[in-house]
Amino acid sequence: MRRVVCKEFGPLEHLAIEDGPSPEPKDGQVLIDVKAAGVNFVDALFVQGKYQIKPPTPFTPGGEIAGVTQDGRRVIASCGLGGFAEQIVFPEFGLYDLPGNLTFGQGAALIQSYATGVFALEQRTHVGEGEWVLVLGAGGGVGRAAVDIAMSKGAHVIGVASSDEKRKLAIEAGAEATIDPSEDIKTRAREISGGGVDVVYDPVGGALAEPALRALRFMGRYVVIGFAAGEIPKLPTNQILLNNRTVVGVDWGAWTMRDSLGNRALVEQILQRCADGTYHPAEPQAFPLEDAARVLADMETRKIAGKVVLTP
Repeated sequence: MRRVVCKEFGPLEHLAIEDGPSPEPKDGQVLIDVKAAGVNFVDALFVQGKYQIKPPTPFTPGGEIAGVTQDGRRVIASCGLGGFAEQIVFPEFGLYDLPGNLTFGQGAALIQSYATGVFALEQRTHVGEGEWVLVLGAGGGVGRAAVDIAMSKGAHVIGVASSDEKRKLAIEAGAEATIDPSEDIKTRAREISGGGVDVVYDPVGGALAEPALRALRFMGRYVVIGFAAGEIPKLPTNQILLNNRTVVGVDWGAWTMRDSLGNRALVEQILQRCADGTYHPAEPQAFPLEDAARVLADMETRKIAGKVVLTP
């Protein structure tokens, strides 16, 4: 059984491929043949020891998988670690059935991006029909999912993305317009939306944060998802006060640890919406396990457009 191994925290290129026996399920666990493993920004942070949670080494990264149980059940799981492998054992109660209209690649790239988006746009704030939503990083996995979710709620979406390829992905997901981050984001977003957007969805941070905040209309909501740019922005709080704006923090992962039943209901709702055609998760790019280090490096430097999976 082949798996990617992080033997110690450090550069991504130090990841290794090891071969060993299949894992043995314990009581309540099942053995899953992994067909695809989702690759996320946080995986690179884990390997380099940059995440707030530092697992004991050695470990196998990879927090999302899609595969088949020994009795032929098509499943997905949010496993936290261990996904970059040919097989994984996981508690049966933590598995979800993969809808028949989704591929293993779509399933493996689904949970983190869509659960973050639904948690943000339905629980941390509420996006209504006809509102304008500005999505930063709209060509990446998290941003593209937010475009799809907001569009499904009848909102108008503007995507900010750094390349023609990424802007095309945002349009395909449902964005009505896109902005190159080299443009004046505040001015362009206000022009497109007719005076200012209602919601900013920001998984990027860095230099894009302040102009995005200023693109909000009176009483707008700024939703903080993450800092893919690597820099935690310092927002001018007078811009929040003077325009009665709201800044909302979103950490879906932290919430899941406090409300596992609520999270299960949320994921099952997402899967039902995928099954009935409400959501349209994209087919991700697929690479072999051997490319794990390169794919993580490209994701960290934001060279990746859309979602990516590793296929054992």
